[in-house]
Amino acid sequence: MSNFRNVISQLPRINISSLRPDARKRKTKLNPIKGHERPRSNIKPRIGFAFGKVPFQKKIPKYGYYRETHLKRQYFPFTLWQLQNMIDMGRIDPDQPIDINAIANSRVFGMLPCESTYFGVYLLSQGANIFKAQVNIEVQIADDLAIAAVEKTGGVISTAFYDRMSYEDLVDPVGFFMKGKPIRKRLLPPQELITYYTDPKKRGYLSDPALIREERNRFAMQYGYDLPDITKDEKYEMLCKNKDPRQIYFGLSPGWLVNLYDRTVIKPELEYLQKYSAL
Repeated sequence: MSNFRNVISQLPRINISSLRPDARKRKTKLNPIKGHERPRSNIKPRIGFAFGKVPFQKKIPKYGYYRETHLKRQYFPFTLWQLQNMIDMGRIDPDQPIDINAIANSRVFGMLPCESTYFGVYLLSQGANIFKAQVNIEVQIADDLAIAAVEKTGGVISTAFYDRMSYEDLVDPVGFFMKGKPIRKRLLPPQELITYYTDPKKRGYLSDPALIREERNRFAMQYGYDLPDITKDEKYEMLCKNKDPRQIYFGLSPGWLVNLYDRTVIKPELEYLQKYSAL
């Protein structure tokens, strides 16, 4: 025991200066690809690798194919052939103005209010050579040839915008009237559609009527047909019917209430309500 104490007493004290690393420890090599150090000359990094930076392919944002699809407006395709066929079958009355409500009541299109991305009807020119009906129709978008085919038979066509809430009320008026709410005002088109609905060539409902008459004559010269004089037609009163830009239903102004049980229309009597319903 005394010998052991003598050996320990003669050993040097342990301090920072006397500490040494283990010589038997193996040195680990760093992976140059995963670290921030540059690799050796004989090791080539993969294409697009950036040393200590974000790769350029990750800096560019990705835009999917279905990006903002829920915000894009869609329209039901409606051809002149379908319109003529629906008139011949008695599903649409050509002696009355035709709008979204008349097309929805025909039960040919599934224009349900739950279709949250649809805003109306797109009139196509398919069947222009067989279209013979004289109608007063209101759609949201129309081809030039479809416009010419309707006016060739002495009809009138116009393009009008409906916001989402107005479109739902027009497709299902009974469901709206059963809520007991007054008829709302139709909103004006957004900024990106103002140019379209103020263009007389497209028969926009916000365009100048004098310019529309000039475009009717120009279309007749362009497509080679004689434009009928609708002022002498027996349906002239029906052909001249149109809606106010803030009106949803024919013959019903904003602010009015429709009572389906009593079959009456309640008009506002207070002054500020009359100002709201005034168009």
